[in-house]
Amino acid sequence: MYLEFYFKSMEDKILIKNIDFNCNLAQTAGDFSNETETGMIEHMSSLNIACGFHAGDPLTIKKVLEQCRHKNKVIGAHIGFPANREENQYDEDEIEAIVLYQIGAIASFAKAYSLEIEHVRLHGEMKKRASENMDFALSVAKSIQKFSKWLIYYGEAGNVIENIASELDINIAREIYLNKNYTEAGIVDKNLPDFENTQKSIERLKRLLETSEIDNTAGSLTKIKFDTIHFGTKAENAVELAKEANSIIVPKPVNYNRVVDSGWV
Repeated sequence: MYLEFYFKSMEDKILIKNIDFNCNLAQTAGDFSNETETGMIEHMSSLNIACGFHAGDPLTIKKVLEQCRHKNKVIGAHIGFPANREENQYDEDEIEAIVLYQIGAIASFAKAYSLEIEHVRLHGEMKKRASENMDFALSVAKSIQKFSKWLIYYGEAGNVIENIASELDINIAREIYLNKNYTEAGIVDKNLPDFENTQKSIERLKRLLETSEIDNTAGSLTKIKFDTIHFGTKAENAVELAKEANSIIVPKPVNYNRVVDSGWV
């Protein structure tokens, strides 16, 4: 189902999709405060909370959850390998334990603030392995399902996440980026650095919303399925890009969009 929106900078009405914007929070610890993260919250529809493994500590997580509750945002668990152990190899039992421990920590913490987690997003090396290795991605997805069959698995758009959804019947959200380079196959080219050009990213967003096409490194366009757009917090233009994107379309959480698509609202 498509809804009618307006580009605020254009007079002509166009048809575009509902879409989710997400970013990572609690990526710091102790007294250090990330002002970029704080500035991103209001422009996002879904927020991924670090669980204390790769980043985050109890006080930082607590403060972030309070902000999310105050701004009525959807939250999810941002899970990863333990700090300084990202290069280790893990068997299926270890993967399950790592995944369940982190989801459980955030779910319990969130409950104290009358919040529930709706999704899981992977961090760093864990995310990279899951986007490239079907067996590893399956182990992670099964672990997420073991915690709750209702959780949404956020994964990079591409064949791996599609195969995961087909094999496990798990809820997925296909994730793309506005500031990464894509190949003709519609996957992120990890050999190329991210770009920090707000105008280029916004033009990409407009095209995606109009035609579901993304520009690629071959100079052509690739059709791509997507449910959510990830906004990084490290780039100098992070808040600017999030704000500009939010002026193009007001994002909605993945679950909301699926209810709309079902015809219930």
